[in-house]
Amino acid sequence: MSSSLRKHFRARIHDVIDELSDEDLVNLWSAIAEVYYDSYMLKAIQTAKRSPGDSLTHEEALQFLAQS
Repeated sequence: MSSSLRKHFRARIHDVIDELSDEDLVNLWSAIAEVYYDSYMLKAIQTAKRSPGDSLTHEEALQFLAQS
């Protein structure tokens, strides 16, 4: 994705968020929180796989996610 397109989307997302009511913002977060956390966890797993040392197996990651 180009830098200018990324800037456009970021600005648009900020505009949309600013227009949401507090209730709508809470509802939106409830809808996307799980996807956000899954993405965060996947990035952490990918980073761990690239560096030496301990890393989680797929099953361990799923168990960790189930506990949160």
